[in-house]
Order: sequence, then structure tokens, then C-alpha cells
Amino acid sequence: MPMTSSSRPVPRRGRAAGASRPANADAFFRQIVAGMRNGVLAITRAGAVALLNEEGYRIFGVEPHPDDLGKPVAEVLRAHPEVVRQLLSAFDLHMLPNRAEMRLRPSGKVLGYTFAFVRDDENEIAGVAMFFKDLTRVEQLEERERLRDRLAAVGEMAAAIAHEVKNPLAGIEVMAGLLRRKMPDVPDAQAVLTNIIEEAKMANAIVQEVLEFVRPIRLQVEHTGIAEALHAAVQLADTKAARGSIVVAVNVPEELPQIQADHHQLAQLFTNLLINAYEAMDGRGRVAITACAMRQDDGGDGREAVRIEMQDDGPGMPADVAERVFDPFFTTKAQGSGLGLAIVRKIVDAHDGQIDLRTAPGGGTLIRVTLPVSVSRDAV
Repeated sequence: MPMTSSSRPVPRRGRAAGASRPANADAFFRQIVAGMRNGVLAITRAGAVALLNEEGYRIFGVEPHPDDLGKPVAEVLRAHPEVVRQLLSAFDLHMLPNRAEMRLRPSGKVLGYTFAFVRDDENEIAGVAMFFKDLTRVEQLEERERLRDRLAAVGEMAAAIAHEVKNPLAGIEVMAGLLRRKMPDVPDAQAVLTNIIEEAKMANAIVQEVLEFVRPIRLQVEHTGIAEALHAAVQLADTKAARGSIVVAVNVPEELPQIQADHHQLAQLFTNLLINAYEAMDGRGRVAITACAMRQDDGGDGREAVRIEMQDDGPGMPADVAERVFDPFFTTKAQGSGLGLAIVRKIVDAHDGQIDLRTAPGGGTLIRVTLPVSVSRDAV
């Protein structure tokens, strides 16, 4: 039977079966990486440098040596412990940083970077690759200028909302409350007025969240106990969201070290996480909060830190939602500002910490917050 266009076999993508790799393929790929205008750094699971291109050396301000490959990354980048710490910590993360930024010290360079896992033929994680670019030049300044303009506009808008809307909202809430007390025997009016009061409170809460997001964080650092911040957060969350029959179990060891942090900001961080869990779980289930002391690997003696994990048995979320939950103004709720978790990330970043999320539809959600015991002076 003659072959029609619809039955013609489609060529397979990639190498044909039995084809051998060209002898100069490795050199070709090395030249591609060497000629990239972005920095590329890859390390093995053991923390050894597997690749660092010329642009990467230039950005880091490190003199290349022929024997750098195979050396511990902490030795090659001894001048940049913050980069080493991020790389070595990546193996413990489920969601790697994407389009994030960090400031190199003491040069003050700002890097825009993305991490990716390197997997072997068995799909096991064999290393981590970092793709980065120096954002301190003209394009970075232009981008920051555009961002600054946008934030300034949002800040002005938030201030206008606070001035023009908060007072009328408070007036609506008070007057609706007075009317409700004057008509106790009219069920229909009671229901309408109750709705008016609830909507006014919700609008006021959104205004307050916008103000919190655009307001710069100035840490009031003090010796803070994680247990105290968590218990304060549980009490505060109960005043802001309906817990229903959700059980919250806080298990924090007494010997857990105090950390240098802003107690109020930490309480806000954990409050927002709890509120998010309450709203997702619909009044049923359990939230388990645990904490432990640890050392973050930075290629040297390590950095003393405290890790807090919040595990719920709620509905979880799909991958496309999980990737965006910390983005400002992103929300899946019918009513909400989408700023609760963005504020969480902002507070974690201000404390020089890390946050990671693991979730799956029907599998609950685990949020892990890692905070250093001693906060960087630059964060204060």
C-alpha cells in the first residue's frame, strides 16, 4: 500500500539509534560554555568545581588556575562564602532559586542568578549548576530604575488608599454596627449589615497588606526565641482567620538557641504562613510545627542556624501554582491581595534566611524556613 502523507514516519528528534557522538563534541560544548556572556558555575554533589567559565571568573573577580576543576568550591570561591553557602544548600531544596539576586561582598556587585540540578543517566541529582549575570552595569541600573518607579507608584497609591479609603471604611463599619444594634428583630437587615461589616473589614485588611508590602523592612534585632515567636503567631492567626477544627501542634526543643532577629517580623512571618494553611485546609486537619538547630554548609566551619518546618495535611497544590505562591499579587483565592506569602519571603530575605516549599496535589504542604542564629550586619 503506498504511504500517504499522514502515515509517513516522523523523523526522531535527537541522535539516531546507534549513532556515535562526534569525537570533538566535548570540545565543542566546552567552547559554547566558554563563549557565553553569562557566568556558568557547576559543582558536583561532593562540592567540587566541575565547571567555571571565563565570564564567571571575571564576575567573581577570581584568578583562574588550571587545577581549579575538582577543587572544593569553597576553596576556589573562598572570597565569596555567600555564593558557596547558596550552592551547597541547594541540595537540600526542592524549589531552586529562579531569577533571584544576591550582593557580593566586599565588591558590592549584584548578581542575578538561577540554579538548576544536574542529573545523571539514572535521573539522580549529581550536581548543581548556577547561571548568573552581573546586574550592576547599565542594564541592571535601568531595571532597578524601572522597578523603583513601579514601587514608588505602588507606594504612592498605597498611601492614597490609606488616607482616602481607610477612614471611610472605618466609618462604614461603625455605622453598620450601630444599625445592626438598632434593628435586632429584623433578620434580613441583620444579615445584610453583617455582610457589610465583614466586607469593610476585608477591604481594610487588603489596604493594610499593601502598606506592609511596600514599606521597607527595618529590622529591630534582638535575641529572639523561636518558640515565643511561633506561639505568638498561633494566637495572632486565630484572630485573623477561622481555624475551625484544625489542630496546631508546636514542638520546639527547649535547648533551641535564640537567634538575632526582629520578634515582631518573625511573628508576622509565621502568622501569614498559618493563615494561608487555615484557608487552604477549610477548617479540617492538622498543622505540625517543628524546629531544630543545624549548621548550614558554607564550605568552611558552617553557619549556625535554626530550621523551622510547618507541615500540613491539606489539599496541597499543583506545581504551576507552587512556583508562584511567593510572587506579589498572585493568588488563587476569590478574595485576597496575594501579598501574604510575598511578605513572608520579604521578611525571610531581610533576615538573610531561606525558604523552601514542597507540595503536591492531595499530599499536603511542607514549608521550611531556615534562619541564621546571627543576622548579617548588612540586614540591620
